[in-house]
Amino acid sequence: MALFGFSFPLVFLLLSCFTTQLLCNANAFPGHYHNPIQRHRHPRFASHNYRDALTKSILFFEGQRSGKLPSNQRISWRRDSGLSDGSALHVDLVGGYYDAGDNVKFGFPMAFTTTMLSWSVIEFGGLMKGELQNAKEAIRWATDYLLKATAHPGTIYVQVGDANKDHACWERPEDMDTPRSVFKIDQNTPGSEVAAETAAALAAASLVFRRSDRTYSKLLARRAISVFEFADKHRGAYSTGLKKYVCPFYCDYSGYQDELLWAAAWLQKATKNPTYLNYIQANGQILGAAEFDNTFGWDNKHVGARILLSKAFLIQRVRSLHDYKGGLLFKMNDSNMQYVTSTSFLLLSYAKYLTTARQVVNCGGTAITPKRLRAIAKRQVDYLLGDNPLKMSYMVGYGPRYPQRIHHRGSSLPSIAAHPAKIQCSSGFSVMRSQSPNPNILVGAVIGGPDQHDRFPDQRSDYEQSEPATYINAPLVGTLAYLAHSFGQM
Repeated sequence: MALFGFSFPLVFLLLSCFTTQLLCNANAFPGHYHNPIQRHRHPRFASHNYRDALTKSILFFEGQRSGKLPSNQRISWRRDSGLSDGSALHVDLVGGYYDAGDNVKFGFPMAFTTTMLSWSVIEFGGLMKGELQNAKEAIRWATDYLLKATAHPGTIYVQVGDANKDHACWERPEDMDTPRSVFKIDQNTPGSEVAAETAAALAAASLVFRRSDRTYSKLLARRAISVFEFADKHRGAYSTGLKKYVCPFYCDYSGYQDELLWAAAWLQKATKNPTYLNYIQANGQILGAAEFDNTFGWDNKHVGARILLSKAFLIQRVRSLHDYKGGLLFKMNDSNMQYVTSTSFLLLSYAKYLTTARQVVNCGGTAITPKRLRAIAKRQVDYLLGDNPLKMSYMVGYGPRYPQRIHHRGSSLPSIAAHPAKIQCSSGFSVMRSQSPNPNILVGAVIGGPDQHDRFPDQRSDYEQSEPATYINAPLVGTLAYLAHSFGQM
């Protein structure tokens, strides 16, 4: 199964049609115009409470917070953690997010999470109403940390915690006593992929705060510019110089070229500086813009960059970006929810751009409409929320049946309130291997999900299927906001 609920040939046909290098040719079709946000509504009754799912998908990020928690912290079983992070190198790296179910702060996926949360707000924040502020707070928790990580010119701190040593323990973040080692990139140990993704995150977030906090927005934009310059000038993969620490966890498999293109696209959008448009024109093909990529996630950004740039071509009529008018081809790996949520978001965003531009996609003589793209995206989200053979919601805390034993240290172990005494490094493994439900509900967490045969064992030790991650939720926030609005729930 490629995308949930659709046979592989059908989805392959529909999505491959968006790849410019294959069959895609976006042409204007005259006809009645619909505003992509305000007027487009699904006529049928919604089978899910998308507003509730949206609220929970944002709340999840509070359960992943590291650092000093604020007084308005809503996931109350969490406490302060990582308050000395950065001290190993005499810098302040307190804050940010734990990416998944362990206690390491990986800069690469954290930056991508920030970019996608920001993109969700940029495209669909106007539909979020009361949840918009919560979404912006989730973004700011990340960008405050990324500003700390990039505060010293020529150096970016890209990880806190030794993943190998951390994974040798099963303990709460509040208890962790494994080394909080700090890893950095600089001109001698470059890391263009993590640096460029950080620049993309800062640039995207600058757009989020442009109206509500112009001073903060300008700070983010300035930092994004300097971080991108560093990424482009000192080219190299961080998984070369830091291989023993970042691999196989967040090893760079797709190369750093996609991140450079992705970051340039975001800087072009954030600054309107022609320098970045010129950079994309001059370097796009060299950086792999024409490659037949078929995934979009924390490692590979080519598809995302093409969709982002397609907006400038389709709506803003930037003719020099003609090559980016399409480009959406996906192949799912074992039905991993990361690709389901990122794909659904791109489908909705591209449908929005096409509708605004009054265009459809002509694929082999067949017109693929924005409505069709929205239907595919909705079907994926509905599967995730429970319309599947197991009738299982893969979002924790949503619906009558959801995973009980997710692969997450803080959720699986007794909270500080319930068990104030320290739980030692190896003591927690008895809980990890048990069949007991997690005592702390990590509301809103979306996990890896079922295998290609729709099977899900709900085993805590099965991290591939049972572990949540921030970058799974981030694009889902925008998708749920659109669906909640479309069905009159917002």
